[in-house]
Amino acid sequence: MAHSCVLLKHGEVVLKGRNRGRFEELLQRNLRTALDGLDGPVRIRTSRSVTVLTGPVPVERMLERVRRVPGFSVIQPAVAVAKDPEAVADAAVGLLRDRPVGAGSFAVRARRRDKDFPMRSGELAALVGARVQRELGLPVDLTSPSVEIAVEVDRNEVYLSVERLPGQGGLPVGASGRAVVLLSGGYDSPVAAHRAMRRGLRCDFVHFTGAPYTGPSSAYKAYALVRELTRYQPDARLHIVPLGTAQRSLATAGAGRLQVVAQRRLMVRVAGELARRTGARALVTGDSLGQVASQTLSNLATVDQASPLPVLRPLLGWDKTEIMEEAERIGTAGISRLPDEDCCRLLAPPRVATGTTPGQFIRLENRLDVERTVGELLDRAQVMRPGRDEGEDGRENAGAEDVRAGAEDVRAGAVA
Repeated sequence: MAHSCVLLKHGEVVLKGRNRGRFEELLQRNLRTALDGLDGPVRIRTSRSVTVLTGPVPVERMLERVRRVPGFSVIQPAVAVAKDPEAVADAAVGLLRDRPVGAGSFAVRARRRDKDFPMRSGELAALVGARVQRELGLPVDLTSPSVEIAVEVDRNEVYLSVERLPGQGGLPVGASGRAVVLLSGGYDSPVAAHRAMRRGLRCDFVHFTGAPYTGPSSAYKAYALVRELTRYQPDARLHIVPLGTAQRSLATAGAGRLQVVAQRRLMVRVAGELARRTGARALVTGDSLGQVASQTLSNLATVDQASPLPVLRPLLGWDKTEIMEEAERIGTAGISRLPDEDCCRLLAPPRVATGTTPGQFIRLENRLDVERTVGELLDRAQVMRPGRDEGEDGRENAGAEDVRAGAEDVRAGAVA
């Protein structure tokens, strides 16, 4: 008897060699996490680089979850039938009858993963195509059909599909280790985080506010952004660090035109210490080369010199239009476009130094006592898990309720 299912085609993991099993294990674990909480059990079965989902849960609900799991390249809502050629033909007619194609053409693409099936791929495609022509009167076009029927003969069943939805591709989250993302409220850093996740990095986040000299709006946006990103990688931590007092100290120490770069050096030091405490091995930023004055090549090199870990920049060669389009695709653009009080604008000079060297910051940072400042900033950090709303010890941090409430307002504004 025919029944609905979802086919998930494995992406890059099929190219792995001896450690492919570890990648596939992570992929399945992430898939189970993504499907957790649906209204009913979902059966997961993997065979030869294809994972099949079945169960009483509506296909649309399964698709909503699995389309956000990195590691799957193609996702196909499908129908599974017995390994009988006539049953396959019946199912194909039913699929096209339920999917109006007007006067459009069709093609059948058959593939046998089970070579013991009695018909060759071409023979099965011809049989199915003849039945569709006879019963529905649609013309065949093998070059550019209006609709394509994919027929896949597996070990236990035959799967038919007329849709190919793009998956996230890339590697399963966790396959490449852990990273800390420096998250602003803009377009760039959430997109950079998503790209890092697609390369297998499990990400935690640190967001710097201008508190006590700015309001909480940027923290609200950061929380809302991380909650959106946890749809690709569940259970991420968000560390909110009030940077305003340290920014004031830098300005008082005479930073002048170096203020913005000095702040960024301090940020990567804080993020690096946070990474050390959490076991992360890299930092991720949304820098795009030359996009703003602080992102010139010399300024990026100056910032890197202050970081105890590699600084990864997935968007280095992207322009703003590309970044904004990707933000729309992954669902963060509506949040990012809302106004907030960005700490980077606090105390920023009229003109930012575009050609800096690490040596220019030695005296300035000695006045600040950077090592002590980093520790104090992390001691004042607020830690939350958007989606779980818990702190490190399983209890809510003080003020978490206010941040969540503010994030709800941000989300409402993004939807509006």
